[in-house]
This record gives sequence, structure tokens and C-alpha cells, in this order.
Amino acid sequence: MNLDAALKTFIVESREMLVDMENALLTIEQTPDRDESVNAIFRAAHTIKGSAGLFGLDHIVAFTHVVESVLDHVRDGHLEIDDELVVLLLSSGDHLGTLITAIEEGQMSASEALDGVTVPLLAQLRTYVQRAGGPALADASITVSTAVATTREDDARLERIARDGTDPRSHWHISLRFGPNVLRNGMDPLSFIRYLGRLGKIVGIATLPDALPPAAQMDSESCYLGFEIAFSSSASKSTIEGVFEFVRDDARIRIIPPEGRLQEYADLIRELPEQDIRLGEILVHCGSITQHELEEALSIQQNALADAQTAGQADPEVPMLGKILIDQQVVEPQLVDAALEKQKRIIEKKSGDGKAQENKTVRVDADKLDQLINLVGELIIEGATSSLLARQSGNPQLEESTSRLSGLVQQVRDSALQLRMVKIGGTFSRFNRVVHDVARELGKDIVLRLSGEDTELDKTVVERIGDPLTHLVRNSMDHGIEPVERRLALGKPARGTVSLNAYHDSGSIVIEVGDDGGGLRRDKIFAKAVERGLIDPGRVLTDSEVYALIFEPGFSTADTVTNLSGRGVGMDVVKRNITALRGSVDIQSVENVGTTVTVRLPLTLAIINGFQVSVGGSVFVIPLDMVEECVAYSDEGESHYTNLRGEVLPFVRLREIFDLQEPLPSRQNIVVVRHGRQKAGIVVDALNGELQTVIKPLGKVFQRVRAISGSTILGSGDVALILDVPALLQEATEEVPSIPDP
Repeated sequence: MNLDAALKTFIVESREMLVDMENALLTIEQTPDRDESVNAIFRAAHTIKGSAGLFGLDHIVAFTHVVESVLDHVRDGHLEIDDELVVLLLSSGDHLGTLITAIEEGQMSASEALDGVTVPLLAQLRTYVQRAGGPALADASITVSTAVATTREDDARLERIARDGTDPRSHWHISLRFGPNVLRNGMDPLSFIRYLGRLGKIVGIATLPDALPPAAQMDSESCYLGFEIAFSSSASKSTIEGVFEFVRDDARIRIIPPEGRLQEYADLIRELPEQDIRLGEILVHCGSITQHELEEALSIQQNALADAQTAGQADPEVPMLGKILIDQQVVEPQLVDAALEKQKRIIEKKSGDGKAQENKTVRVDADKLDQLINLVGELIIEGATSSLLARQSGNPQLEESTSRLSGLVQQVRDSALQLRMVKIGGTFSRFNRVVHDVARELGKDIVLRLSGEDTELDKTVVERIGDPLTHLVRNSMDHGIEPVERRLALGKPARGTVSLNAYHDSGSIVIEVGDDGGGLRRDKIFAKAVERGLIDPGRVLTDSEVYALIFEPGFSTADTVTNLSGRGVGMDVVKRNITALRGSVDIQSVENVGTTVTVRLPLTLAIINGFQVSVGGSVFVIPLDMVEECVAYSDEGESHYTNLRGEVLPFVRLREIFDLQEPLPSRQNIVVVRHGRQKAGIVVDALNGELQTVIKPLGKVFQRVRAISGSTILGSGDVALILDVPALLQEATEEVPSIPDP
């Protein structure tokens, strides 16, 4: 695969726009302002089509053009966007994603396999176009005859309105000059004028055919028409300009406000807060010009400056922005004067203040971030070595210098890790589609509730948590949410709810997958576990321990096996994947009320703050976020619990777990750790203090070693093992059958 940078950017941006398109489609039923959602969907399709055209990806252009035509009719109000159309547009978005993936793999044109999906989808989309009264779309071209015929109808309406004697100064005046390539690019100029009518009333329109060439020279795919429109509306200038967003690059558009609005704009300029903003920004803020008009004027100014510099002018005369805006007829001179006066007052009041800080973002390749994290990890290890050598040297200046260096390294580490933190909202939003499709497949009415989307965690964790969450959500929908008859009989709403929630807790990220379904049946799970020989019939287990049995390989209490679940495989995979991320999973459930699965994950998989302890000559590291306190301990024989200020604290001895034979020291310590709702102690010989810990994965040989989650390299060059605290807590609590909640 050999893609240049521009094509890579197209692929990345297209996927982002497809995600936006999918989210807008999935939420359009709950969105009060459907027009904005439809515009967002149209915008995504239009941008993908335009960008694909730049790379000669004709098969994508042709397919997206038909999608765009359907959406155009939705915007015009000729089509209602119902559930069936949403499903079709979602399928079209999926197919676009497939086409883009094929391009990423080097397939730059259509294939027989892709056409096998493209053709049926196009047939369905064209059915909607024809249903809306649009022309049959055999290809991406639009015939000019339709536009001309409709324009003539509008000419007749113009004559009727003109005779009413309406004062033209009380209306917006819109001047449109469509470029010759508008039709060729798949745009229908009249569709924009029809859409404009949804914002107000077109009280007058004049078609300007002066650019029409002689018939013999006429190109049927070129547009030669312009329009002058008198428009009555309470909409803002930017809203009116937004109507022509998709044709803005192929047209010259001038929007002149009603005279009555000029005084309103002048008043708004005077009332603007006295911030450090420039002339153009003042005019945009008050609504007298749009951002696009400002950018056009600035572009003219910059081009004039460049021309003057090219001509060798030592002191080039560049036209003032206000003059450019007036010459372009986008603003009245009195508004420019008012804005200049406002700017003068701001400058006088805030002279010497700094300029407003711009918010800038840069797109960075993920591989470069991974390389940065690896280098920071090496820097931490070398920094620890330097600190150790400084202490051994006994040189106080060197020790002080390495101490400052360690502080700087820690700041670099935190900044580097922050670069990899992403919001989980992107992952959560994927489940709108999952819930939509699975609910249709199951014939259930289910809504997804999201919260905590702004919670951040490491990019690697985000990428690997998607599949476990998908299993949990699908399982909740299939086995958790009851049929509607059952829900109504229990006094529940007919529509079931599945929820996703995320938040930070004690250095971990907690993700909850909940539902208001039937809950887990404890007795049934217990009986199934006994039947399979997983537990003894007389064993006493807590609810959490019973519910945890559903994560056993092949364990299922489902009476029927469906396409979604029931074979006892998915939950096993969930636990295995979460454990591989150094996380844990817990279940709480109430029969006929609902179930919540709580997944607890580390914030990062790369570098953590650790707490170093030792037993004999072996050094271990405990994640510092899990450490609550350290207390002195006197060995009391074979007991595995102690009294911590009146509280029963179970503990484990690392010496026993790792079979370390060194003699006992005169004094030991307990490191009290907490993970979720569990709390226990770890008995160690010595407490060595905090350290920055670069997590190194264990080799395959050691991956199944009990109570170890990774390793790290110390400043001395020795390897220290990182303790798996959740596993140690489980071992500790098993020694004490009944532990009161803290």
C-alpha cells in the first residue's frame, strides 16, 4: 500500500464524517430540530463526494450523488425521513465505509464484489428519488431542461408579486450568480432556491439569462443563469447564507439586509463587549456580514499584499478591509464606520493587552505518539539510574541536580501521557448503531442512554475496550430486556433502557453497562454451576461470586441459543479481554429490576506511579493509586486477617504466594490496598517508597503466573514485578469468607 498524505487525509476525514452521519441518523428521531440533523447528514455526504472527485474516485462520486439526491428531497420537504429511510441511509453509509476501506487497501475503482452491494442500494435510493417527484438518476448529471422550466414558473410569480407594490427596501436582497460547473458537479440551483423558501417568503425573483451563449455554443452541462431575489424573512444573514453552503464554492453570492436592519446592526456593534477583537470580527459578531464573507475579503487583502510584494513595492499599499467589504457590497458604509469607532475605543481602553489566544489543534500520527511514550519510558529508567548513582556518590550537588531532573522527567511523562488520552464518547457513540440494529433484529423497543462521554482514558485502552462492551450491550439487549408483554405486566415502560456510563475512580476508569431488564436469576446460575461441577452444592457464595460464574467458559443459563448470544462464549471473552487490560469486572443484579456490569480499567497501560516494596531480596511494585495506607505488622501465626482500627482486614503474605525462603525480618509491614469495593492488606518486609514505573509486558511464558500483571526495570537495572492487586484481593477475601463492606 502506497498512499500519499492527501489520500490518507481523505480516508481519515471521510471516516470521521461517516461517523457524524451515522450519529445524526440514529438520533434524528429524538432531535427537535430535524433540519439541522438533515443538513449535517447532507454535509457529510456532499463533502465525501467532493473530496472523492478530487482523487478521481468516480464510483464513490456516483454512489454518493444518489445518496445526496435523496437527502436533497428530504431537505426540500418532498420526502419524510422515516425508519425505513434511516435504515437505508445507514446501509449506504456502511457501504461508503467499505468503499473507503477498499481504497485504503489500494483498490481505487469499483469491482464486481463491490457492485454487488452498490447496485441494490442504488435501486432503493432511486425509488425514493422518484417517489419525491425527482428525475430518474441514471448517472451523476442533471438535465438543464428541468431547471429552465422551473425558472420560467418563478418568472411568472415575480411579475405577479411586483405588481403588489411591496417596498423592496423592507426585504433581503439576494444576488446569485451560479458558476458554469454547478450542474456538472451534481448541484441543482433551483433546489437551493426552493430550500430558501423554507426560511421565509420569496417575494420577488428575477432570472438573469444574460450569460447564455448562442444556442450553437451552449453546453448542456453548463449553468448560465443568475438570480436576483427579494426575500422576506426574520432569519439571520448567516442562516440565509447557510442555505447555499454546498454551492458556495461554485457561485457568487451577495446577501444585502433590509434597510430596517441597518440600525439594528449599528446598535449591536455599540453594545458588543469591549474585547480585543478586530474590525471583521465586530461585523461578524453583530451579524452584518458572515464568516465566509469575511474570509473572502481577507483573502482579497492578502492577495493584494502578495501582488504588491511581488512587484517589489517597498511600502505596499494594501486596501483596507472595510473598503473591500464595501466594494464587495456585503456591508453598508455606515456599519463599517460604526465598527471602526468601536475598534478605536477598544484599542484605547486595552492598549498594551495581549492578543486573544487562538485555539489550535494539530493532527498527529498515533505511531509518533507511541514512539514518544516509548522514549519517555526509556528516559524515566535512565533518570532512575542517574538518581541511584547520585545517591551512591554522596555528592549533594549531584543529588540535587538529579532530583530536579526527576521532577522535569515526571512533568514530561504527564504531558506525554496526556497526549494519548482520548474521550470515551467516541467509543460510546458507536453503540447507538449497535442498539438500533440489534433492537430491530430482536423486535424490541430499546433506547440507549449515555453519560460520562467526556471521561478520558488511554488511546490503547479505548481501542481494546470496544469488543467487550459490544458483548455486554448485546447480551443486555438479548437476555436482559424482557419482551414488551412481560415488561407491561411488571409495571415497566414498554421501551427498555440500556445505559453506558463512565467515570474516574481512584486512578481507574469505571465503565458501567446497565439495563432495566429482568436481572440475573441467582438460583438458576447456582444450579447450573453445580450441574457443571464448577462448585459443590453445599458451598456458600455471595451474590457477586454467584454472578461471576457467568464468566466461566461455556457457561450459559439461556434456554435458547440465538444469533446474538446463548452459547456461553461472549462473557468468557469479555472477562479475558478485560483481564488482559489489567482490569476487573463485577456484576450487580436485582431480579425483575435490572443488571449493572461494572468494568474497572487502568487509565493507562504504559507508565504509572508505583509503590516499591520488597520481601527478602525480591522487589515488587504496587500501583500507587491502589495504596491506601501502610501499617506496621507483628506476625500472628497462621492468621490471614488482622484488626485495623476495629475493622477486619484480610491480607496475603507475598512470602507465601511466591514461596520466598529468606528469613523473616524483625518487623514487617502491611500495605493496605483497595480496588473497587474490595479492601485488603499485603504483607511485605520493607517499604521502599514511590517510583515512576514503566510497565513492560510479561513474556508468554509468564502470562499465566498468579498475582503478577507486568514488570518494570529499576534504576539499578534489576527487574521488579508489578503486583496484580485485584488477583491478590480475591485471594485475600477467599481466606476470610465473610468480609463486611467498608
